[in-house]
Amino acid sequence: MSLTIDQGTKVTMSFSLALENGELIDSNFEDKPATFVLGDGNLLPGFEAPLKGLKAGDQGEFLISPENAFGQRNPENMQDLTHDNFDQESIQVGDVYSFQNGEGELPGVIVEIGDDSVKVDFNHPLAGRNIIFKVDIVEVAPNSVH
Repeated sequence: MSLTIDQGTKVTMSFSLALENGELIDSNFEDKPATFVLGDGNLLPGFEAPLKGLKAGDQGEFLISPENAFGQRNPENMQDLTHDNFDQESIQVGDVYSFQNGEGELPGVIVEIGDDSVKVDFNHPLAGRNIIFKVDIVEVAPNSVH
């Protein structure tokens, strides 16, 4: 009897993440399959849920909604910062800057450069997007934590 994926099982799989328009975001189909333990925090819960019940040899394609993927866009994550936060010579719309916050570094994308301030988007770049999650389950094993 083959083991099915459930909380705490060790899963080895190939996967890809894509936008609905087919734009590939990430994939390891060309590389070595990834191994993780379901529930260890390596995958967002919205990506773990459709894996439950699958077994080695199973393939699947799942549409993950923004709420279960990278969240909805939050207007409060758009911030106006003063020019002295940036190197004036090289700042351009679309640039990604890393800012320090209480929890460490937070990436932000420059969306507008005004006379008095710079508008920075701190939303995850994939916020508000549906994600197509394709998987090919290679192996499911008990997690042998000692």
